[in-house]
Amino acid sequence: MKESNSQAFRRGFRDGIPIGLGYLAVSFSIGIAARNIGLNAFQGFLMSLLNNASAGEYAGLTVIAANSPYIEVAIVTLITNARYLLMSCAMSQRLSPDLSLGHRLLMSYDITDELFGVAISRPGTLNPYYTYGAMVTPLPGWAFGTMLGVIAGNIMSPRMVSAFSVALFGMFIAIIIPPSKQNKVVAGLVTLAFISSFAATCLPWISTLSDGTRTIILTVILSAGAAFFFPIPTEDETSASTKQ
Repeated sequence: MKESNSQAFRRGFRDGIPIGLGYLAVSFSIGIAARNIGLNAFQGFLMSLLNNASAGEYAGLTVIAANSPYIEVAIVTLITNARYLLMSCAMSQRLSPDLSLGHRLLMSYDITDELFGVAISRPGTLNPYYTYGAMVTPLPGWAFGTMLGVIAGNIMSPRMVSAFSVALFGMFIAIIIPPSKQNKVVAGLVTLAFISSFAATCLPWISTLSDGTRTIILTVILSAGAAFFFPIPTEDETSASTKQ
C-alpha cells in the first residue's frame, strides 16, 4: 500500500528528531566560534539557518576571521560543501520523474550527511514529504543551537569560552579518526594535509597568501591527487574483482 503524503511527513518527522537533538548540541560549538569572530546571536542564527553545514560554516568562519575577501569565503564554502552536490545527484535518482521543480528545490535546501542518510535508505521512490518532515527538527535545531552558543559565549568566562571552542576541533577529529583507522589512504592524506598546512605557513611564496587562499589551494591539490592516484572502484569493478 502506497504511503500518503501525511504518513510520509510523520515518518520523516519521527526519523529527524534524534538528528535535530544532535544538531542542537553540535551547533553550540559553531555558535562559540561565531561569537569569537564578532557575530551576534541573530547573525549566528541566520548563518546556520541558511547554511546548515558544520564543516562549511566553520571554514567560512575561519576565512572571515582572517579578513579574507568575499570571493574567498564563497570558494572555500563551495569546496567544503561540494560533497552535497554528489548527494543531490544520488538523491535525484530516487525521485519520481514527474516531481516538480519546486519540490526538488525545497528538498535540496537541507541535504546534510545525516538527512541524506535517512532519506536514501528509504525503499522505493522517495516521497518529498518524508524529506520535509525530516527537516522540521534538524533545521531549527542547528540554527537555535548556534544562537545559544553565541549567547552563552557572551555570558561565560573567557576560560569557558576557550574550552568550548576546542569542542569544535574535537568534532572534526571525531570525523576524520574513524575513516583514518579503517583506510590507510585516508590516514595518509589526513597526515599529509596537516603537514602541508603547516608547510604552507612557512614556504616563501605561499605563506604570503591569505589563510583562505591557502586552504583553497591545498584542498584542491590534495583532493585532486587523491582522486587521481587512489580512485574509488565502481560497483562493476568491485564485482568483477570479486568474481576473479
